[in-house]
Amino acid sequence: MFETVLVANRGEIAVRVIRTLRALGVRSVAVFSDADADARHVREADTAVRIGPAPAAESYLSAARLLEAAAATGAHAIHPGYGFLAENADFARACAETGLVFIGPPSEAISLMGDKIRAKETVRAAGVPVVPGSSGSGLTDAELADAAREIGMPVLLKPSAGGGGKGMRLVRDAAVLADEIAAARREARASFGDDTLLVERWIDRPRHIEIQVLADGHGNVLHLGERECSLQRRHQKIIEEAPSVLLDSATRAAMGEAAVQAARSCGYRGAGTVEFIVPGGDPSSYYFMEMNTRLQVEHPVTELVTGLDLVEWQLRVAAGEKLPFAQDDITLTGHAIEARLCAEDPARGFLPSGGTVLSLHEPQGDGVRTDSGLSEGTEVGSLYDPMLAKVIAHGPDRATALRKLRAALADTVTLGVQTNAGFLRRLLAHPAVVAGELDTGLVEREVEGLVPGEVPVEVYEAAAAVRLDALKPRGEGWTDPFSVPSGWRLGGDPRPVTFHLRALGNPVAYTPRGTHTVTDDQVSVTLDGVRHTFHRAADWLGRDGDAWHVRDHDPVAASLTGAHAGGVDSLTAPMPGTVTVVKVAVGDEVTAGQSLLVVEAMKMEHVISAPHAGTVAELDVSPGTTVAMDQVLAVIEPHEEVTE
Repeated sequence: MFETVLVANRGEIAVRVIRTLRALGVRSVAVFSDADADARHVREADTAVRIGPAPAAESYLSAARLLEAAAATGAHAIHPGYGFLAENADFARACAETGLVFIGPPSEAISLMGDKIRAKETVRAAGVPVVPGSSGSGLTDAELADAAREIGMPVLLKPSAGGGGKGMRLVRDAAVLADEIAAARREARASFGDDTLLVERWIDRPRHIEIQVLADGHGNVLHLGERECSLQRRHQKIIEEAPSVLLDSATRAAMGEAAVQAARSCGYRGAGTVEFIVPGGDPSSYYFMEMNTRLQVEHPVTELVTGLDLVEWQLRVAAGEKLPFAQDDITLTGHAIEARLCAEDPARGFLPSGGTVLSLHEPQGDGVRTDSGLSEGTEVGSLYDPMLAKVIAHGPDRATALRKLRAALADTVTLGVQTNAGFLRRLLAHPAVVAGELDTGLVEREVEGLVPGEVPVEVYEAAAAVRLDALKPRGEGWTDPFSVPSGWRLGGDPRPVTFHLRALGNPVAYTPRGTHTVTDDQVSVTLDGVRHTFHRAADWLGRDGDAWHVRDHDPVAASLTGAHAGGVDSLTAPMPGTVTVVKVAVGDEVTAGQSLLVVEAMKMEHVISAPHAGTVAELDVSPGTTVAMDQVLAVIEPHEEVTE
């Protein structure tokens, strides 16, 4: 076993790897950018090395700086985690050339399986069924469009490099192929530095099922069962479970053997995942999609049902050990489900969020596990992936695991940063999810009913209670009646106190009417005989995984604010991020709905369009400008109506 391992990643996966290194008695080395100087993974490692400025390109994506950090700390191996350079064949090759062990597959396997076009051709030759689609690399836009028309709509555009849903586009109308191909290329180039695309037949209401494989350097390859990953948004997994309710033992064995053959076809070593798309009505008709040559985000559910620590076996295999168990020794016990906790705001269309973690509670124990990179005081910015943590539950059966995970999400508190915890809890209670009737489009179809449209009245009551409590006089002695928030008036009846509040962008004048109990970290209110308890921190309130940032609203100041400071003529940033594209200049004439700017945050693009026809009167940003949420980007003066 290695003496020292450098973890070339950040956040929850770095903390996760460090945990196993500590259990094995292996010294851990963390790396960090300037933005992560006080991050949890830095504090938990035995040693930590600064590797550069905040942008990933100058730190976590810099192979040279990572190798320098390994040399400076005497590391013998590098664990890449997932994301960043985890599937970078050049980095794996550079590690080997400098005498470091890359804890992952050989660079040749990464290169082969990282090219989705070559990967499909290779596994097809090994007898693994693949999705019908385009063939050949380097297709032009016209060739891709021709292939799409030949396959027949709908089709899925996919980057040949990378994964995680970045750059994927579902196209149902041939008329928009050119625009969708251009957008997919731009996103793929930004995410992976490679805009090569392929096109595949789209299977309506498919299920996404993947097989975990494990291979050593002695010719042994086996699978550890499947994971159901069909609950997705924008082609991004949000809930994963093991095993899948769709598969019977015969189909599981057949898919497992296909995954093993796919791994053998590329000379695989270590932990990897073979992903399949499966028609929900015919599980026996499964098709290879791609192979992820790294540890998956959702690996904890496999760990919980197999009892194996996959990071430990990555390390042991990389150190040259032989797998001491065979396929028949692998058994699946119980059921496990994982939810990905992300910095995003469901009420704002799931746009990325950010901020400082003011209050944090992460559930653990009794069949519940949280893998997290968070701590109180963590600054969540727009530079890195929005996933903050994973909450996982294990039980003797699926119903128990679902119940435990819903309870765990309700018990999760991350005040200061908006997350999707409440949304995930409601999704796990959806009748189709409870029944196991899943497909990759279910979330998008049902999303509207899973996101509350209005702020509950008890939230405003709790916010008012906090403000009332802050106004109460402290100490002994005479109290000025004008300083007490009682509504007292000289010579008149008391007038109720009204607070002007704003949550989700909507101002409300609210008069409290219930009874309250306020402490430093909680507030309880009773309305109409019902008691509601919230976690609190500063202007944030949280309950059952949901959180609300309830701020004071000054109606007088708002009435004096013109359109050019956030009114209907203004275009504001929907999320904290970076302006990547500016398509107009001051003085340009624009039409309603015209694309004007692109803001990127956490690897996600958001197009800013003109609210109406008019003239660009102000333009306050340029490509590369960092913007805050709700910051004014441009002002579009409407055309005057012509009257006769």
